[in-house]
Amino acid sequence: MSRWPSLKQLTYLVALDEHQNFNRAAKACFVSQSTLSTGLQNLESLLGGELIERDHKAFVMTPLGRQVVARARELLAQTRELMELVEGQKGAMKGAIRLGCIPTIAPFLLSGLVQSCRGRYPELQLLLREDTTAQLLALLRAGELDLLLLALPTETEGLHTRILGQDPFVLVMHQEQARHLSSPVNYIDLPDQSIFLLEQEHCLTEHAVSACKLTDRRKVNPFAATSLHTLVQMVGAGLGTTFLPQMAIDAGILDNTDIIAMAPQGDKAYRDIGLVWRPTATRVETFYRLGDLVTELL
Repeated sequence: MSRWPSLKQLTYLVALDEHQNFNRAAKACFVSQSTLSTGLQNLESLLGGELIERDHKAFVMTPLGRQVVARARELLAQTRELMELVEGQKGAMKGAIRLGCIPTIAPFLLSGLVQSCRGRYPELQLLLREDTTAQLLALLRAGELDLLLLALPTETEGLHTRILGQDPFVLVMHQEQARHLSSPVNYIDLPDQSIFLLEQEHCLTEHAVSACKLTDRRKVNPFAATSLHTLVQMVGAGLGTTFLPQMAIDAGILDNTDIIAMAPQGDKAYRDIGLVWRPTATRVETFYRLGDLVTELL
């Protein structure tokens, strides 16, 4: 092959696979839809095979196309790591870091982290993305993110982790309900279906249930919330109780409510807060210094 695919063409292909729409993929690549389409057609011509089956309304990736997408993701990730290597030579705390964070940490910690980072490392730029643990891990492995701030433990096989600190869990309820209970709360004293939790895709649910030793599933309400703020609204209406991380309370999530915090049943319950990165990453010193900032905020 006398000519090689360009990184730009591979980026177009990966973007189309990710967004499943030509217009959205073009916007993500900051080009026009016609430019993206032409780039993909040139890529197919260069490779000598059909990557995309098209009609006037939709498209599907061919088997060859799916294989090329997978290889393209690897090549783009390796290219980013090459750029990180060069960037790291300019200084550990310079350049950009693409940081992913879960929704049960991001609203309560990232603002302080960004402010601390600007104050101490003004030449380092944090590019933030909030998503679920599973989505962030997939993006990290695909090279779309450099570093994750997660609640641990979670499945991180093949990745490097560093625990930064602990975030305790507390049981919260309306003050009227709390008057009839002692602390720590015994779950036997709670009505069935009175404990509200997040949807299963949020790792906080598994961490809270495990750490707080909630074994009687009859106590759990079938309603599943999408955010901690929704849980607070349910509890504030006197409908039941829930578990919250201490960092959310410290950030004021219970301000101006009639909700109080009580110790959950059993030993001290907490989740570990930590960083996750690829073993091939070249900016580990940067990650460790960012981790030190997070530890100060916990």
